[in-house]
Amino acid sequence: QVQLVESGGGSVQAGGSLRLSCAAFGHTYSSASMAWFRQAPGKEREGVASIGGDGSTSYADSVTGRFTIAKDNAKNTLYLQMNSLKPEDTAMYYCAADYGWIGSLAASEYNYWGQGTQVTVSS
Repeated sequence: QVQLVESGGGSVQAGGSLRLSCAAFGHTYSSASMAWFRQAPGKEREGVASIGGDGSTSYADSVTGRFTIAKDNAKNTLYLQMNSLKPEDTAMYYCAADYGWIGSLAASEYNYWGQGTQVTVSS
């Protein structure tokens, strides 16, 4: 079992930055694939960024160039640095993990999920 705990959400103005963190507890492995997802009210959950066991990353088109995903294996912590935030980035952000080697932006690829942290961007 893996437990994931997100933190770092908050309210910022457009153009601002936030860094989300996701601490992993339990049977964690450095090779695990991890990802960030988000869900806005009335919308489906969407993949934002993923990182594979080999460190390869992928991003949704809407955040490419603005968000950066990183993983600190020594601390069992996943990060999402979000810059140049836009009102449309407002959502609940979730951390996800699984034991697959390849990262994915598909929610179906992950069995472990955190409770989420709210990000609100005002114009």
